[in-house]
Amino acid sequence: MGGRVTDKEVLEVIRTSYMKSSPAERRIMDYIMRHPTEIINCNVSDLAGRSGTSDATVVRLCHNLGYNGYSQFRLSLAMDLGSKKIDGRPSSPGGDIKGMIEDFCDSITAVGKSINQRTLELSTGLIKHAGCVHLLAVGNTANITQYMGFRLEKIGIKSSYYRDPLYTISQLSFADKDDILISISKSGESSSVIEGTQLAKDKGLPIIAITAVSSSSLSKLSDYVFLSNGVASSECFHKVYSYLNEIVIVDTLLNFLVND
Repeated sequence: MGGRVTDKEVLEVIRTSYMKSSPAERRIMDYIMRHPTEIINCNVSDLAGRSGTSDATVVRLCHNLGYNGYSQFRLSLAMDLGSKKIDGRPSSPGGDIKGMIEDFCDSITAVGKSINQRTLELSTGLIKHAGCVHLLAVGNTANITQYMGFRLEKIGIKSSYYRDPLYTISQLSFADKDDILISISKSGESSSVIEGTQLAKDKGLPIIAITAVSSSSLSKLSDYVFLSNGVASSECFHKVYSYLNEIVIVDTLLNFLVND
């Protein structure tokens, strides 16, 4: 492939390579071209599941397209989308600070408008009276559960939170009937998060979700959903590694708890 792959738009790279790719790789390409904005919130397993392929095929495709791996591929796609549209406003190539802050403010405002007051009241009521609040997330998102768990314990609410989701799932196996689960996943499709959430649902625990996708598996399993992209849509143009909106929702819940 002539030139650096990062100099080209991801969808252009896919179209150029489509005919010489394997049938399994084409299924992945087809899904990416139909749902490009969803991909920036998907991990390897998410994309493999949605395209009916395997983790190995996703990684192999990224290498065959000329990327170092899935992380570089996804970041390149996010940058392509971000350069075209972030909340309806084109990005400044020079990284204009004022425009960047305005994007942050607009994003937070959209989240604020999407929060239903009754959902907030019912969710904080569950948290306040829970025997234990189990917090579940994967990867970088687990940093948010660490923060939330620490803050909950500071105000006297027992919490269970681990960086490894397998420990949380193990704790859920022994959860009491007055415990609750808060699951956080930007895509709403992370396999470990779905596994733990399904377990909590089977045990009859109330479930609160923080996710960017209203139609996700996590949203469907949960009793109360807070949308971190501020709109009931699968189109999310936030930077792939940014969790600003998720933190805003967590802080809103925490402040409502303290000031209620």
